[in-house]
Amino acid sequence: MKRRIIEIDRDKCNGCGACAAACHEGAIAMMDGKAQLMRDDYCDGLGDCLPACPTGAISFVEREAAAYDEQAVLANKQKKMQQPGMSLHGGCPGTRMRTFRHETASGTEPAPAAAQSRLSQWPVQIKLVPVRAPFFNGAKLLIAADCTAYAYAAFHERFIKGHITLVGCPKLDSVDYSEKLTEIIRSNDIKSVTVVRMEVPCCGGLEHAAKTALQQSGKFIPWQVVTISTDGRILD
Repeated sequence: MKRRIIEIDRDKCNGCGACAAACHEGAIAMMDGKAQLMRDDYCDGLGDCLPACPTGAISFVEREAAAYDEQAVLANKQKKMQQPGMSLHGGCPGTRMRTFRHETASGTEPAPAAAQSRLSQWPVQIKLVPVRAPFFNGAKLLIAADCTAYAYAAFHERFIKGHITLVGCPKLDSVDYSEKLTEIIRSNDIKSVTVVRMEVPCCGGLEHAAKTALQQSGKFIPWQVVTISTDGRILD
């Protein structure tokens, strides 16, 4: 079949391994100091590896390729997890999928609210999070501009608590999140979407991406947008 898939220019590749770490499907590996697409059927064509590449060595092409095989990808991940010392996503601990259950501080007394993390999963960056993950099932999704957690003091209690959190900055990442967010919403049982953005104009890109994803997903999901001022107030 002919489909969109990545292509790696070995002449431009500097061997940093960032793309292999960013590939949640395990399609890319380092061979002889260069990145290489190992299996067509592991590449989902979403391009998480593109923004990770510092040299622009990765691009999309349309060519004959085996269809993406999600079951083969999952089986490969499970196989890697069973090997001592191995981690997923090209071996980068920072992109390894994890879920958290926060215990009380002493085992009997709860920690003060301000000291209690409410984050329930990792990774949180939109460009790093896998499209399909168990923590998305039945999730209330929080899509937040990364500055909001710094501006709003009670961010964990007010927004992260009870949500699966995705963060990003469309200005710094220079990428349109809408395609990946569409796949996340379309492929999982998302119950609601909350977008938290700053009042600054560049945050409009995040809000637009979330709205576009909701429309393109074909699902009717409750959603809201909350705007934070630069001095840390909720504006709406």
